[in-house]
Amino acid sequence: MHRQSAYILVLAVAVLVTIGLVMLYSTGAFAPDSHGDQFNFLKKQSFWLGVGFAFSILFALLDYHQLEKAWFALFPLALGLLTLCFIRPIGMRINGSWRWIHAGPVTFQPSELAKLAAIIFIAWWFSKFEAKCKQFLMGLIFPVVVAATLLVPIVMETDLGTTLLIGTTVLLIMFVAGASPKYLGPLVIVSVAALLGIAWHISQRQGRLLAFLHPDLYQEKEGHQQWMGLIAFGSGGVEGLGLGNGRQKMLYLPYAHTDFIFPVIGEELGLRVTLVVVFCYLLVVTCGILIALNAKDRFGMLLGFGCTAILSLQAAINVGVTTSLFPNKGLPLPFISYGGSNMFFCLICIGILINIYRQGKEDSTIANTTMAVRHVSRM
Repeated sequence: MHRQSAYILVLAVAVLVTIGLVMLYSTGAFAPDSHGDQFNFLKKQSFWLGVGFAFSILFALLDYHQLEKAWFALFPLALGLLTLCFIRPIGMRINGSWRWIHAGPVTFQPSELAKLAAIIFIAWWFSKFEAKCKQFLMGLIFPVVVAATLLVPIVMETDLGTTLLIGTTVLLIMFVAGASPKYLGPLVIVSVAALLGIAWHISQRQGRLLAFLHPDLYQEKEGHQQWMGLIAFGSGGVEGLGLGNGRQKMLYLPYAHTDFIFPVIGEELGLRVTLVVVFCYLLVVTCGILIALNAKDRFGMLLGFGCTAILSLQAAINVGVTTSLFPNKGLPLPFISYGGSNMFFCLICIGILINIYRQGKEDSTIANTTMAVRHVSRM
């Protein structure tokens, strides 16, 4: 399957993007900030899709080993942009969070760049210091402290969902790289406890935790989105109500075009299409892991695994939140939800995976050719 993994990966992403554009067309007219233009979000998403596609091709063609050197510039750039989120008029506060910066007509979430910077850094660190990956300082303290410098401003933005996403991805890469489980285990426990403690001391996040534990008591407050999402899934059933016929998007389900677009898919297109979406994400995970396992070197393997892990975790968290399996995190559904920054980052991850696939395949072809030449020469 590895030989076709890149083609299957691109096909799965194409299906997800197509479903996303169709659903943005369906939900766009009812969003409060659409300004009466049904095509408003569709046009903006298409713009970022075009930009992301161009950059994904660039990342697919350039040697991914250049990223080993680029992290020295990418890391401080991400940190600087995260700092700008708190500085007006560049930074923007939306729904109580300082997550966005804007320059003219362009609005961007620096945390998306931080995801890429964190993945590249951890992959570089554990490929450079492979022999020391089980040590306490070199295999745990140093890489965690450096990665945490990106997480601190994201926590200050009150973006705990992205903090959890990046932190979990970093720990998974460290585990795959060979970091000692006896050090990682306590770190995971401390990190989860710290994140829950921070969430509990922020009133809105505390309400989300309580709504998750007692959904019936908070269905008109913090649990309203998830409650309406479940109603949407139930209304759609197996067949769905038909494209455009959903009712929850009509101001009943807040953010139906972003974080909670998955329930609208279930309501309008039914269980069958939601299962297609889940199956496409499973294909992305499978193909991404195959590409990483067949990378030509350790850096490529860790980088490919990191890109795959962060995409799959984000999809799993979004699906879990919208089906009330997890507390509300505010993370978009990759390739489907409205959000230019996230679409841009996700497509770059796909470009990197294709690059790793190309170089791994070329290396395999050269090795096979060499073996064939040696075999002929012996004859």
